[in-house]
Amino acid sequence: MTPPTADLPDAHPTGEPLVSGVSTVQRSGWVVFLLGTLALLALLSSVFLWQKLSRIQEQLARQSADSGVQALEAKTWAKQAQETVKDSAARVALLEARLAEVALQRAQLEDLMQSLSRSRDENLLVDIESALRIAQQQALMSGSTEPLVAALQSAQKRVQRTAQPRLMPLARTLEKDLERINSLPGFDLPGLMLKLDEGVALVDGLVLANAATSQQSRLSQQTEPMANASPMSWWMAGLTRMGDEFKSLLRVSRIDAPEAALLSPEQAFFVRENLKLKLLNARLGLLARQKDGVRADLHASAILVRRYAEPQSRRTLQLLQLLEQTTEQVRTAEVPRIEASLTALSTAAAGR
Repeated sequence: MTPPTADLPDAHPTGEPLVSGVSTVQRSGWVVFLLGTLALLALLSSVFLWQKLSRIQEQLARQSADSGVQALEAKTWAKQAQETVKDSAARVALLEARLAEVALQRAQLEDLMQSLSRSRDENLLVDIESALRIAQQQALMSGSTEPLVAALQSAQKRVQRTAQPRLMPLARTLEKDLERINSLPGFDLPGLMLKLDEGVALVDGLVLANAATSQQSRLSQQTEPMANASPMSWWMAGLTRMGDEFKSLLRVSRIDAPEAALLSPEQAFFVRENLKLKLLNARLGLLARQKDGVRADLHASAILVRRYAEPQSRRTLQLLQLLEQTTEQVRTAEVPRIEASLTALSTAAAGR
């Protein structure tokens, strides 16, 4: 490209202005070249920046699309989480309701078990009390402590099997009553019956107070012929017999009870029979376990023996000793009471 000629300076005749013009043109060309180069560089940088911006835009678009997808997924997940939370809340509410029902049922079950336990303990106490009272009645009727011992042992085992702390005082009371009954002497009913039979046998040979002298004289008459070894003549034997008869017409003896002196032989028979009846009645009283009646009959028998029998006679002493021993055994053979166990049962049943 050539600049217009009108703008060029006039040429100097010597040639110097032409050089300056050429240099000016060269400068202008360099400027243009630089400007073009700059423009080209700017264009290239613009193109590079445009490409880079396009890549950035594409990357941003992809990221935006990914963010949108992720946002949709997050929204979906959030919705699912909300639904899950709602379901969990519903399930938790349902579980809480069921837990409340279970707790209520457990409380009702515990109350039922406690009521059943209380009713079982009450039934146990009622059964034990009934068994002990029946055993007490059987012991009073039979005069034996075996029903009481069996009932106390059974009650003790049943109380220990329950393992209830509030029944431990009852178990200790039952054990004390059982030890006390076991330590008591036994009621020897066959021995007492045998003693009364011996007493009835002694009554037949009992010497009465008003017949002691005549019996002793008869015994002396029977023993004298045996004691005298020397033979006697018939007239001496007759005189001796007559003398004994005269002696028997008059007797001098000491009788403390006036009823015994006025007792006739027929009445002596009835006295012995009455004494036998007293002893037999006492024997029947022992069989019927009527100990008060037995003691009364034995006391009346002892009074009859002391009133009408010869006090120095061996049979009288034996019979009195037998009556005293029998009375003492009947008196000491009282059936023990178990009032402590019955009181402990009442206390346990009251829940104190």
